[in-house]
Amino acid sequence: MKGIIFVIDGMGDRPMKELGDKTPLESANTPSMDKMVTEGITGIMDTIRPGVRPGSDTAHLTLLGYDPYEVYTGRGPFEAAGVDLDVEPGDIAFRCNFATADDDLTITDRRAGRINSRTDEIADTINQMKIDDNVEIIFKESDAHRGVLVLRGEGLSDKITDADPKHEGNKPKIVKPLDDSDEAKYTADVVNQFVNKSYEMLKDHPVNIERIENGEHPANIVLPRGVGAVPQITPFEEKYGLKGACVAETGLIQGIAKLAGMDIIHVPGATGGINTDIDSVHKHIIDTVKSDKYDFILVNVDGADEAGHDGDTIGKRDFIEKIDPIMKDLDAMDDIVLFVTADHSTPVSIMDHSGDPVPVFLKAPGLRVDDVTEYGERAAAKGGLCRIRGSDVIYIIRDLMNEMPKFGA
Repeated sequence: MKGIIFVIDGMGDRPMKELGDKTPLESANTPSMDKMVTEGITGIMDTIRPGVRPGSDTAHLTLLGYDPYEVYTGRGPFEAAGVDLDVEPGDIAFRCNFATADDDLTITDRRAGRINSRTDEIADTINQMKIDDNVEIIFKESDAHRGVLVLRGEGLSDKITDADPKHEGNKPKIVKPLDDSDEAKYTADVVNQFVNKSYEMLKDHPVNIERIENGEHPANIVLPRGVGAVPQITPFEEKYGLKGACVAETGLIQGIAKLAGMDIIHVPGATGGINTDIDSVHKHIIDTVKSDKYDFILVNVDGADEAGHDGDTIGKRDFIEKIDPIMKDLDAMDDIVLFVTADHSTPVSIMDHSGDPVPVFLKAPGLRVDDVTEYGERAAAKGGLCRIRGSDVIYIIRDLMNEMPKFGA
């Protein structure tokens, strides 16, 4: 038996008037998922705990059986690992946005027009930055408008605030120390200098001159956020005795899996958005599941989350429909334990993560099938799994794989 956690990122939602008081999932045409639900068991899940708004990072750590309150230091280290930076103990890592700023550094677009090309050229320029002889600056582009910054050197701390103002129309936040240590004060100063220097180095960059000429927003400033020190994580195979792989589109999820010692399956054409090459994603998921090399696979597809953040109701519904044919191929396999879920809800109405529980279903041989016949938030709430937490998932899957040791005599 193989275990699979299939995450449709940000899929959970709330009823929308424009969809006849249905959620995007409830409105979507998903015959394959509905068939699997009919043959399986459903429920709803609080990834962390009821009412907590999970990040994708803390949610995936939980689903893999790690306590985020113990191992999560911030998003930056996972983003860094996900873009194949060899982070080291003591490194301070940040996730970053390429953004657009005007002459007084007011941010006019936090995603630089969702730039998706030639960011490697911008990253090469950033890597030429010098701030202090005691600090090495390591920068690498990630997917779309995202990048990763690593600070390496003595006397650094992750006890600092973010530079990202979160909303357009504001200047970058002044990064401040969160404690009175000299290390935190020093690191905050370094990051503030980094932000200002990034604008000076990028405002006249050839890529940005060309973008302006083409009527596109320039990527002329870098906004660090999600700071964290590199954590120590027990490898997944050591923890559970299962050889794991990850098929994911974004650097964040790949980084979580990489720090957990799982193999990363790179998918050509995957963008993490609704415009992703879904055929390529489909092929690589099925090929990985069929491989004899792995006992456990973590899958993440991200387009529904992007649509939720963008307030795109129809785009979210339509992307969920694009996922359904993948489920048809998985349904044809008899030797898997498949757990399908969202990592969190991203309601279109609020364009952000929420604490709403997410719908889940489980396919495996020999299940106690319930009476639910369609996949949706309200239908799943009536299912036989009832209401679980994300920390339960790895135990449920391992039990159905006959991999759980007996507790007691």
